[in-house]
Amino acid sequence: MAALDREVTARVVLQQCLRAKLQVKPQGKDSDAEWVEIQRGMVIYVCFFKGSDKNDIPKIVSALLNVKLSESDTGKHVSIAELPGDVLVVPQATLGGKAKGRCMQYHSNAGKELGMELYALFIAQCQQELESHPKWAEAGSALRYGTYGNRQVLQLDTNGPYTHLLEF
Repeated sequence: MAALDREVTARVVLQQCLRAKLQVKPQGKDSDAEWVEIQRGMVIYVCFFKGSDKNDIPKIVSALLNVKLSESDTGKHVSIAELPGDVLVVPQATLGGKAKGRCMQYHSNAGKELGMELYALFIAQCQQELESHPKWAEAGSALRYGTYGNRQVLQLDTNGPYTHLLEF
């Protein structure tokens, strides 16, 4: 349980990066794998739990995109929109895992349908929030995201493991 014994509705890991590349479609019999890429920015790994609902999304998105974790060229910490930097969202069900003996269990995660719905709303809200920042939009920064339910093959370059865990 989180502070004050409230129920956690989402768990998010933020990772600063110099560049990242995520496979959004695996190689098929007659097709190559498909990837999305970002340059300097932030990777957001997100997992929704049972008890999450669409009303949680705006608060989560606002917190993530406005937290001052990105280091500017002057060394000052700013939000990803102020940097401005790219954003890559990775659906990450494993963030909801709990060890039971030698195995991991994911009983706290939102069901697949609810998870997909919340993830789609999360992406749409991120896009809306980022585009509302003129500096981010003018810089040509990008929002990219993974495919919910797929294995997430990720390549990541970072100048240090600058990783943060947040619970909502």
